[in-house]
Amino acid sequence: MISVSLCMIVKNEEQVLSRCLNSIADLMDEIIIVDTGSTDRTKEIAARYTDRIYDFPWNGSFSDARNFSFSKATKDYIYCADADEVLDEENHQKFLMLKKGLLPEIDIVQMYYDNQLSYNTIYNYDKELRPKLYRRIRHFVWESAIHEAVRLDPLIYDSDIVITHRPTCNHKGRDLAAFERLCKDDVRLNKRLHNLYAKELMIAGEPEDFRSAYPAFEKSIVDPDRTPDEILEACCICTKASLISKNFLEFFKYTTKAMAIGGCSEICCCLAEYYKNIEQNTSEAALWYYNAAFETESILDLKCHTTIPLNALIDICTENGNLEEAEHYRQMLASE
Repeated sequence: MISVSLCMIVKNEEQVLSRCLNSIADLMDEIIIVDTGSTDRTKEIAARYTDRIYDFPWNGSFSDARNFSFSKATKDYIYCADADEVLDEENHQKFLMLKKGLLPEIDIVQMYYDNQLSYNTIYNYDKELRPKLYRRIRHFVWESAIHEAVRLDPLIYDSDIVITHRPTCNHKGRDLAAFERLCKDDVRLNKRLHNLYAKELMIAGEPEDFRSAYPAFEKSIVDPDRTPDEILEACCICTKASLISKNFLEFFKYTTKAMAIGGCSEICCCLAEYYKNIEQNTSEAALWYYNAAFETESILDLKCHTTIPLNALIDICTENGNLEEAEHYRQMLASE
């Protein structure tokens, strides 16, 4: 049987920490809690489960805090958990079976992360595989009978264990503030973070968030090292920000550029919003909502391809007396 170190970083998690640890503590061979500045009873609660509690002065980097927690682990594998996760009884048993039978050459075990859409997170799906269990010391091996080489890619096992995500609040404010600090420090976001920042803005951003993000994404559009996908993401953010600020010259500049790249549902929804709310032209708005739902795909917020345009088309058709067409869209919405 493998041994497992639980590594967690926490801050002000008194509402959920016991719930999380009660569901997994007996599966762990050691529990390491790294606190980044709690002012509530988080450390007091953690002390009921372990004496391996460390303070880590928050420096704005989750990676630094995670690396510090991993550095304290001593067991075969490291399980990385957040305080708002829960493992139910069925998946608790699956985890125990995994511990007993995991092949020693596996480097990473992925588990399903569930219940995402209930909390307006940056994700467009309710369930996804995520790496959760990591081999602490990776042993490099040679492979191939000829032209031998060291295997560099990790061996990943996709388990059927489901972890339920049950946060008590939405973390968008914290996350968007972190992105904003990086951009103000002129840190160039890599492709993954660029996508996540754009997603979080489109899914959960407030008007002020778009205004703050505008300069960074404006730079992305003219960055020769950005891919077409990244430029299209940036166009979405700049289009939305321009619409919020009612800077219509910039608005059409970015919608045109986006359409030249290939377009997406997010841009179509912005155009529909412009014609509906600014021009008071519902027939033109309906055209763009139709394009959002049926002629393009979403790249950041799935709702721009489903619920937003379909609900708008239902309202417009109902107002115009096209009740049969409205019912058609209503049935489509119900099947989503």
